[in-house]
Amino acid sequence: MGRLSLTGIGKSYGDVEISRDIDLTIEDGEFVVFVGPSGCGKSTLLRMIAGLEEITQGDMQLDGTRINEIPPQERDIGMVFQSYALYPHMNVADNMAFGLKLARTEKGEIRRRVQHAAEMLHLTELLERKPKDLSGGQRQRVAIGRTLVKEPAVFLFDEPLSNLDAALRVDMRVQIAELHKRLQATMIYVTHDQVEAMTLADRIVLLSGGRIAQVGAPLSLYHFPETLEVAEFIGSPRINTFSVEVIEPGASLTQVRLPNGETLDVAVDGRALTTGEQATLGVRPEDVVSREDAEACLAASLSVAEKLGYETLAHCRVDGIENPVTLRLNGVTPPKEGQDVALGLHGERCHLFTADGSACPRQVVIDDVNH
Repeated sequence: MGRLSLTGIGKSYGDVEISRDIDLTIEDGEFVVFVGPSGCGKSTLLRMIAGLEEITQGDMQLDGTRINEIPPQERDIGMVFQSYALYPHMNVADNMAFGLKLARTEKGEIRRRVQHAAEMLHLTELLERKPKDLSGGQRQRVAIGRTLVKEPAVFLFDEPLSNLDAALRVDMRVQIAELHKRLQATMIYVTHDQVEAMTLADRIVLLSGGRIAQVGAPLSLYHFPETLEVAEFIGSPRINTFSVEVIEPGASLTQVRLPNGETLDVAVDGRALTTGEQATLGVRPEDVVSREDAEACLAASLSVAEKLGYETLAHCRVDGIENPVTLRLNGVTPPKEGQDVALGLHGERCHLFTADGSACPRQVVIDDVNH
């Protein structure tokens, strides 16, 4: 079992508040990712779960047992750190077995667990090698194996892929996802990389300023962010945002005036808005449509084209909008810099946010958003 319950969890250093009012239940076998900008408190929260940081307030329970004061070594929790922290004089097998030896586990049981973990992590042929003879990805797998042999109820990962290059990060991401499917164990993963969060998580916990900003399935946060902050953090490239004037709020459609004077009916419940006030319109780069499919258009000039091969990211300048507007284009026929571009907008593919950053509920249906 590995059901973790956090109720009113907070952490302070004197008068400095790091985390507060954390209420979260992680079910047995769930893969949950803590994500957020630097300093949001995600690693501190993970360390409190591990027992490496004292909990200032609130209660934490693992399978119904309060664990606030239980020392780290006695919690049924294993942690994989950002640093591999392997013993250079020990081979792979001994590195993986070290914790079990300290716990005086029977030798036959140690061999069984190490062999089983090595098979799962494709390390069987590397058991006699020293860390200096391993690649970065192999070292990280050994670090995971060292935790795996403990057979904990909950696995914690603290940015385990940040020291790897881009290609290795992709490989390790796939391997961690496959490991979770095989083990069906509870896993909590901290990262600042939203691609890791979107691809690995059953649920994402987005933290901001030491509090939970939103919890949900990855596609739920992507398509239905509850705040402008969540919308801007989830998605790469980030969502385009610019100021619009509210013309007519409505329960299913809210009409706004764009910077060029055109109007657009956005498919949101805008009854929290009032006529004449300023709101923020959001449109993701892939949701900018062609002129033929548009309900309104913004005239733009292409300033920078990032040609990635499989796609082109076009960064455009629009009169009346301070920041560049980004759109995704196919990589076969990229436009030329300086070329005029029509940015088509469709009301069902846009978001609308109030002056305080709250999202107006979208009135669109997206299949499988919770999976």
